[in-house]
Amino acid sequence: MSVIAEVIKSRISANSYDTERSLTDAQVAELVNLATHAPSAFNLQNWKFLAVRSTEAKARLLPLAFGQQKIMDAAVTFIVCGTLNPHVTLPAALKPTLDAGIIDQSIYDMWLGAAQGMYQENAQLQRDEAIRSGSLAAMTLMLAAKGQGLVSTPMIGFDQAAVAKEFGLSEEEVPVMLITVGYPGSANWPQKPRKAVNDVLQFV
Repeated sequence: MSVIAEVIKSRISANSYDTERSLTDAQVAELVNLATHAPSAFNLQNWKFLAVRSTEAKARLLPLAFGQQKIMDAAVTFIVCGTLNPHVTLPAALKPTLDAGIIDQSIYDMWLGAAQGMYQENAQLQRDEAIRSGSLAAMTLMLAAKGQGLVSTPMIGFDQAAVAKEFGLSEEEVPVMLITVGYPGSANWPQKPRKAVNDVLQFV
């Protein structure tokens, strides 16, 4: 089995963390670095990550995640956000791709125009794109964590508005999900069985 296949098939959603082991700044930064290699439309990269790691910050987040203990036990909980108004930030986000010669000026200009037309007057599409981009980044982060010998779990059980207020998110930053990450504890389940491919695949 390839390395990536093994990572995918052995990844679990953890509820049990080793509370005696922490992550360094460099480890946290590397997880985010890998997460930012996720795809996004037009290479928008419309995401943001808040690493909740101090005991004080965890205590602030805990009641907003309905008291789920893994917030306190995990080494870090990432608040993964997608950002709105991606057409405004795209010129700067896409410029390195132009400078590297991956795309030329005509494609750069075409993508900027297309993004402007798609998103500027469409708040729902902006939000959809924020959720898509944040989710892709979150999944990439979880696979990165597994590849580094860590466990993680995605959490949708939290008060989005309260989290945004408590942690100073702007109106353009949408909290998509929480991701707890740390070293495994002793009480995690193995990966739960998946539906058969024939149940979810249709050839057309």
